[in-house]
Amino acid sequence: MPARTLVFRAPAALSAGRAEDCGLRVAADDRRVSRRHCVFDIDPPAVRVRDLGSRNGTYVNGVRLAPCASRPHELADGDEVRLGGAVVGVFSTGTGARTAQDRPRPAGAARIGDHTLVRELGRGTQAVVHLARHEPSGELRALKVLRPEAVLRPELVHGFLREIRTTRTLRHPRLVAFHEAGAVGTWFFLAGEYCDGGSLAQWMAGREGPLTPETAVAVTLQVLDGLEYLHDRRTADATGPQAAVPDRLVHRDLKPQNILLTGSRTAPSVKIADFGLAKAFERAGLSGHTLTGALGGSVPFMPRSQIVNYKYAGPAVDVWSATACLYWMLTGTTPRDFPDGADPVGVVLREPVVPVLRRTSAVPRRLATLLDGVLADEDPGSRTMPSARELGQALREVL
Repeated sequence: MPARTLVFRAPAALSAGRAEDCGLRVAADDRRVSRRHCVFDIDPPAVRVRDLGSRNGTYVNGVRLAPCASRPHELADGDEVRLGGAVVGVFSTGTGARTAQDRPRPAGAARIGDHTLVRELGRGTQAVVHLARHEPSGELRALKVLRPEAVLRPELVHGFLREIRTTRTLRHPRLVAFHEAGAVGTWFFLAGEYCDGGSLAQWMAGREGPLTPETAVAVTLQVLDGLEYLHDRRTADATGPQAAVPDRLVHRDLKPQNILLTGSRTAPSVKIADFGLAKAFERAGLSGHTLTGALGGSVPFMPRSQIVNYKYAGPAVDVWSATACLYWMLTGTTPRDFPDGADPVGVVLREPVVPVLRRTSAVPRRLATLLDGVLADEDPGSRTMPSARELGQALREVL
């Protein structure tokens, strides 16, 4: 595909994909690219990109974007966006243009406290995660750093500190281990276990096709083991009127990007990460605190009940999301279809889940029936969602 240079001096939207009407059309025979793969939102000098639910993903500097994310990803001067075999270089000039130096790391330094930054692992709207070396011990850690602009918003700082308080209390082999947290000047950080296998999303992106039922279920059973611990915790450490209520937690943002892997590539060990939206579900009516952006999780892996009543979301939403991840591992797509240009939240509120066997015939019928039953959330009040433990038992029985 020959190189092209596109110059924008006024706001524009540039769709990219194989469809004939895409402003940035890639080679028609590149099957790794969807017909409408992603869209660039250009408002010079700002440039943003949003994945449109593509099968093989949109990558920024080697990191896969969340499909159908609620917010577009902000690009900086020099960033590279890859879709299939096509690479789009972003060059933005003028007052207000973001550069690589705008990324969250102390100006002129590659160190935060005792941690030396090695490379960036991923970024979100509120924080950036770095691979870092803890100098006193020499071990590698995942260092989550609150973005500089987020420090100016008290609600985001509060949410980050709440994540630290939550994460430091968790001790389970299926949850990413907490090491330490603190602040250096205006840099708030959380240091956790580094998982060298990357995320489930990255692992799947490097494969050709879905996982076998045996492998996908093995991964899911580990996820459910971690959720069972999370949902059953009873450490009442709150103060005031909440003190008598257990702090059993619900994750609320379980998705392939938050399921990390270590060990063997053929039979990896699973760790659940990112408790930024976790909350004590039994205290929902006692606390007036609701994190801004509570719907900031990945909508394609979110049940309808979480959108309708997100403040009171309980363990059932995590069980649904874990099942949606299993569905995705088996079929290569999310339980619901998200057409180009459709409002993702509207899709979840209106559209039913597509039965597993309409996606693929490679899934055993008993397993497909179990998944369809858990994911059928059109009227959650008319049925009982299995617990993480119960779903794990059911998966063992059907496979």
